[in-house]
Amino acid sequence: MAAISFSGVKKRYQKNDVIHGVDVEIEPGEFVVILGPSGCGKSTLLRMIAGLEEISGGTISIDGTVVNELEPRERGCAMVFQNYALYPHMSVRQNIGYALKVAGMPKAERDAKVLKVAKSVSLDPYLDRKPGELSGGQRQRVAMARAMVREPKVFLFDEPFSNLDAKLRVAMRAEVRNLHRSLGVTSVFVTHDQTEAMTLADRLIVMNAGIVEQVGKPSEVYHHPASLFVADFIGSPAMNLVRGFFAEDGYFRHGNGGMIRLPGLAPHHLSQEVSVGIRPELVRRVDASDKNAIQATVDYTEELGASRLIYARADGSTIIAVDTRGDALGTGMPVHFAFDEADVHVFSHDTGRRLDAPGRTHRSSATVSA
Repeated sequence: MAAISFSGVKKRYQKNDVIHGVDVEIEPGEFVVILGPSGCGKSTLLRMIAGLEEISGGTISIDGTVVNELEPRERGCAMVFQNYALYPHMSVRQNIGYALKVAGMPKAERDAKVLKVAKSVSLDPYLDRKPGELSGGQRQRVAMARAMVREPKVFLFDEPFSNLDAKLRVAMRAEVRNLHRSLGVTSVFVTHDQTEAMTLADRLIVMNAGIVEQVGKPSEVYHHPASLFVADFIGSPAMNLVRGFFAEDGYFRHGNGGMIRLPGLAPHHLSQEVSVGIRPELVRRVDASDKNAIQATVDYTEELGASRLIYARADGSTIIAVDTRGDALGTGMPVHFAFDEADVHVFSHDTGRRLDAPGRTHRSSATVSA
């Protein structure tokens, strides 16, 4: 197992900076997922660990050794690619054992090692088949077995499930997690799929435009987003975010004159423009008689089986709520919501960073005024 350290890591293509000074520590044996939208620099960061991209600034260390100038084969990393990168003319056995053959390992020893690894990922019945005779999931397991057989210090996964269907992706996530539990090898996994990230990661590195927005456990990133970007990017559907300002009377004023009473938060955020956020699953659908009700009008709903998503408008702002009540709602119908003030997140409009109220322990209900 190896620790990975990023210190001021930058990447520049000609005059364009694409990675802006990354400082992150990955612990030995940790499974870390780099998550972000397309073009945010996550695959570039992974390829710099592997030695497939030059580092423009800063240092990357693996197991205490700075690897900036080391060749990929000298870094102790094994990489699993999105497109499998298998040799089509070779059998599964030959693909898995190719690196051992190049390293000069005797055939008997090589065959025994290949068989052991193949059994661990249920590939032993397919050792004499060619990649073209396998399913997508089987080919991905061959790619993982080829990485495993080298007994690397670090596993690197570059969006390995992007070419698989939804059901197979779920199965492969379980296989990768079980593989990590059994081997305990430090692993770095790149994806744009937040479900994949949340289910696999010990810790997340959330990236945006070459900058690390937040590093933390999946639950921490979800429940305590450090920025507007993280709040909006993590979660499906995304967090409800409304822009406005707090007034001394304890109300948050937003949209077309809408007011939400948030007396516990208001004193800490006066005189600045902010965005407040609430997760859709924490927005409760209530009866009109509820004294804390926010009145809205339904735009549309999405049926999810056990629940539905309600998209509604209140004072010019959109509210999304997860609803489990049995009665259906149609477009244009009135609906009423409530939520707890303790579940509200506040972000600076100027910096996009989270603003925490000191000593916040209350859970009073939010109320609305017409």
